[in-house]
Amino acid sequence: MLEALIAPVTGLLDKWIPDATEKQKIAYKLSTLSESYAQELAIAQIELNKAEAQGNWFQSSWRPATGWVCVLGFAVNFLISPLAAGFGIDIPQADTSVMMPVLMGMLGLGTMRSAERIKGVGK
Repeated sequence: MLEALIAPVTGLLDKWIPDATEKQKIAYKLSTLSESYAQELAIAQIELNKAEAQGNWFQSSWRPATGWVCVLGFAVNFLISPLAAGFGIDIPQADTSVMMPVLMGMLGLGTMRSAERIKGVGK
């Protein structure tokens, strides 16, 4: 959008600024304005990404904790409950219809995270 405004403004310089050198300086500054603004935005985003990547214990630990909850639920359903049933002990099972979408989503995202680590992008 900024680039669309630069050409008309540069054309108006001829009317108000008689000095050719001064016109060229102003035209150059106008032509590089959008690129410098985009670069400043990119640098600000990089700094924000760095700050978010620092995180804290809660931000970095929620995902492993969720994974362990799913693992414990599956352990109860497929290991502990069947073994206990052999001894006549009835252990209620966890609802896997709720855990499965969470676990599958995490495993898919975990694959992407592993790819980041292999490439050296992640911590």
